[in-house]
Amino acid sequence: MPSATITPSYRHYQKLNHRFSTSLFALAGARRAMVANGSSSRSSGNAGAGAYTTIKERVTFEREIKKSKFIAIAGPISDERSALSFLSLVRDPRATHNCWAYKVGDQYRSNDDGEPSSTAGKPIHSAIVSSGIDRVMVVVIRYFGGIKLGTGGLVRAYGGVTSECLRNAPTCLVKSKVPIGVEVPFDLLGIIYHQLQSFQVEDIKQDYDTGKDGISMVTFKVDFDQADKLEEALKANCSRELEFYKH
Repeated sequence: MPSATITPSYRHYQKLNHRFSTSLFALAGARRAMVANGSSSRSSGNAGAGAYTTIKERVTFEREIKKSKFIAIAGPISDERSALSFLSLVRDPRATHNCWAYKVGDQYRSNDDGEPSSTAGKPIHSAIVSSGIDRVMVVVIRYFGGIKLGTGGLVRAYGGVTSECLRNAPTCLVKSKVPIGVEVPFDLLGIIYHQLQSFQVEDIKQDYDTGKDGISMVTFKVDFDQADKLEEALKANCSRELEFYKH
């Protein structure tokens, strides 16, 4: 039986397809939520899917409760690294407690920082969940005023200042981006780019090294809720069938 051979052009195409697939998986991996430890939750859901509401900027809320001063500081974050960076930036080592929680999709962590178990970090996290805000961290700094609040008082204090802080925060809706690639004949590039601009896609890249004569690979990212509409628009405005690649 004669042995099978792989032509250079097909091998070239395999390399391109592998390179593009690798970039898609890298993009998807970057969107996945961090694997947290400590007081945390781990979920199989994709924290980067769909759209989410987050805060635009850092917000502070201060309240005195039975001579203890509570300062809640909220800020937008993208992952565990940015959360820990935010914590190191706003925490006050002179304070009695620096309690905190953050939420990124279905992932979260919280910390009581010396307060009785579940009286600080957990109510902070619960307030974040109730607010409907994602990709956010709240640090509540407490300066002890000499009067103990008790378990219930602490839960109300930490949860209450967090809720007020987030209630006053300016928010924005963020849509996740979907990476897409399409093989395009050279003579259709103008039509393709016109459609991409009308859908306000991002990170457009073009690769002529496809191993196919007269064909280039165009990759880009588009809002998740516009991906199907864009694909239909490209098909409708091109005279030939296009090959799409999606993760």
